[in-house]
Amino acid sequence: MYQKNSKRQSMSALIGLTVPMLAFACIFIAINSYPAFSWTHNALSDLGVVPGMTSQTFNFGLFASGILGFTFSITGLFNYFNSNRVGKAGALAFAAATLALMSIGIFNEDFRPTHFIVSVLFFTILPIALWIITAGLYVKREIKLAVFTVASSIAAATPWILYYTIHYAPNVAIPEFISSMAGSIWLVVISFKMLKASTNKNQSFFQL
Repeated sequence: MYQKNSKRQSMSALIGLTVPMLAFACIFIAINSYPAFSWTHNALSDLGVVPGMTSQTFNFGLFASGILGFTFSITGLFNYFNSNRVGKAGALAFAAATLALMSIGIFNEDFRPTHFIVSVLFFTILPIALWIITAGLYVKREIKLAVFTVASSIAAATPWILYYTIHYAPNVAIPEFISSMAGSIWLVVISFKMLKASTNKNQSFFQL
């Protein structure tokens, strides 16, 4: 059972590493297929309604990465916190963010106001989830990772705060990208942490 749980944790960590790679690969392929896209005058979601390969690639990337992110959250991140209720609450909040991400891929801009609602939910829940996870990591006495997580939360929220206060761009592609990148970098780091922890457990098991 011990070895089985460790293997499951390793698989979840690998899924976590896959999420940002898949999402951003699809986003950049979609951007490359649509030369008219502008970082300053478009939203990333505009790619989701361009006919043909552009919308198909973009929407698939968000939908698939949302599913993988949800799987990571409930099978890996949730269990990573063991009996830590605060951390588990953060994992569930992160799972909610991934469901919103998946919904963005399903309900593109043609589905109004649903698309707007799920987009706002994703970019709102993401930093909140990271704040809660920060508290869980602090309880877990993983201070360095807690500091990094709260920094990631701030990095995910700040582009939106600045966008609505100083209006540094005419449209939302830039804050969307920066906020998503902050969450993705955090996801890569926590996934590596989980993978390393599960590997160490396996080594300890075989040394018994």
